[in-house]
Amino acid sequence: MPAFSLSARQATLAGLIAFHILIIIASNYLVQLPMTLFGWQTTWGAFSFPFIFLATDLTVRLMGKGPARKVIARVMLPALVASYGVSVLFHDGVFGGLASLGEFNLFVFRIAMASFIAYAFGQLLDIQVFDRMRRLRQWWIAPTASTILGNLLDTYLFFSIAFWHSPDPFMAQHWVEIATVDYVIKLAVSLVLFVPLYGMLLGAIVRLLPGRTALSS
Repeated sequence: MPAFSLSARQATLAGLIAFHILIIIASNYLVQLPMTLFGWQTTWGAFSFPFIFLATDLTVRLMGKGPARKVIARVMLPALVASYGVSVLFHDGVFGGLASLGEFNLFVFRIAMASFIAYAFGQLLDIQVFDRMRRLRQWWIAPTASTILGNLLDTYLFFSIAFWHSPDPFMAQHWVEIATVDYVIKLAVSLVLFVPLYGMLLGAIVRLLPGRTALSS
């Protein structure tokens, strides 16, 4: 495992925490915007959330399971609060004005809580699977397996908590279809783009560290 100085380690963790929060906020906003892809219902959030799994897998590979879990623990509460605020201000993708923050929105809070729970369980599963497989000789197995299982748990947890018997009739009726298409899109984006990108970023980062190789455990 590559060695980081204390200052580099702290800066990296701070950057990862900020990155996770940003992606969660963006995804909670984008998941309110449905779209049709090849005749199937999904949301724009399917294209943003895989970035988190890329960041988490790199964290486990370069810094270990402990720091990755620390990122998750520090992200959850700020992400919940920020996600609720942004989702209330931009409910259904339309800016509702600052006055909208003065009234509690149960529907939006449910989406934020669903994101909170799905994020925690999905990321912890991703970390566990990746950590078990990261020492395999084939570097791509760990990010592929963790992405498949982590996204599966995250996606169906989120949509079931957020939209099962939802007051939004469209999402209540179509959440299973939307979740399934969302998962397929996440997998396609992750396996076609993010797993190769993971390998490229890992190689680039580790080459900057003296005496290390891109495939070091």
